[in-house]
Amino acid sequence: MATTASTSKAKAAPAAKAAPSTKSKSNTLPSAPPLVVAPAPSAAAVAAKPLASAPKAAMVLTMNSHKKYAGLTEAEILKQPEADYMSKEQLAFFHEKLVELRGQILHNATDTGEHLRESEVATDPSDRATQEEEYTLELRTRDRERKLLKKVDKVIRMIDDGSFGWCEETGEPIGLARLIARPTATLSIEAQERRERMQKLYGD
Repeated sequence: MATTASTSKAKAAPAAKAAPSTKSKSNTLPSAPPLVVAPAPSAAAVAAKPLASAPKAAMVLTMNSHKKYAGLTEAEILKQPEADYMSKEQLAFFHEKLVELRGQILHNATDTGEHLRESEVATDPSDRATQEEEYTLELRTRDRERKLLKKVDKVIRMIDDGSFGWCEETGEPIGLARLIARPTATLSIEAQERRERMQKLYGD
């Protein structure tokens, strides 16, 4: 018996749905904005830009700035024009100032001598040690003033011969502000700094 094989039509299985993509989002930072480089100013623009004015030197006054020497105060001397540098008035001002300084040094030296002669030697060892230390400090101070006295006498002679106020090494003006602060100065600030550098390199 002829069996007729019934051909069953194979039903196509439904296609599997594609799984949704599970791409992990990366923890990325937001991109930085592009760097904008400003163009360099032209040479003409730089040249046209006004330069900042240099600060003016401060007026240097001493503790006796209110005191008058030869009828002038320190402030009045500093206000005088450059053309009057080391005029007769200015020389008279510094001469009186130096003579006063010389008198103060001699007065201090006299006081020191009298103090040392009149002081009694302490009997207690600790008191005597303290007394000797005070004497040593006082004598050192007088020794510095003795050296200063030599400078004062030298500078007074320079006023008399007309060389006061001018640098011994360069011949340039020392400057009123420096002379008021240190009337015994014989070098400009630049020459003084140069000499100090040489002394550090090669010694005295």
